[in-house]
Amino acid sequence: MVTLKWLGDMAFEANPPSGNKFVMDSYPETGGHSRGPTPVEALLSSLAACSAMDVISILEKKRQKVESYRIEIEGDRAPQGSDWPRPFTAIRITHVLSGPELDQVAVARSIQLSEEKYCTVLATLKLGPPITSRAQVNGLEVQVEEEQRVRNQGH
Repeated sequence: MVTLKWLGDMAFEANPPSGNKFVMDSYPETGGHSRGPTPVEALLSSLAACSAMDVISILEKKRQKVESYRIEIEGDRAPQGSDWPRPFTAIRITHVLSGPELDQVAVARSIQLSEEKYCTVLATLKLGPPITSRAQVNGLEVQVEEEQRVRNQGH
């Protein structure tokens, strides 16, 4: 389980099972102080990192020598000022690799395996699993209306 703790203003500290805490925040114009990535930036970063870890692992198993690797990831959303929640309507991932005698077919196959078989973040985004919410206020369970949950899931 990941726990998220409010630090004040729009900053929140995430504490995942690994114990590697990190802060997410918003931009100053939306009440934050840019102390960390925004949740949307963290989402894209998580997708990129998940795929990159798969790809580099597969390439190492194929005995490919990678000297440099980065992922450029961007997504399309409705413009600022549009109705919320402004979900991504498209996400583009570009893998940029270099290395001596790096086999293009091996790279393409590694990316394909990540996208189709290994990357949990990508698979979750494609699946769009149901999300449920609960709340506790001063130790008491608060009912979150089903209609609200369904509307928030876009169903």
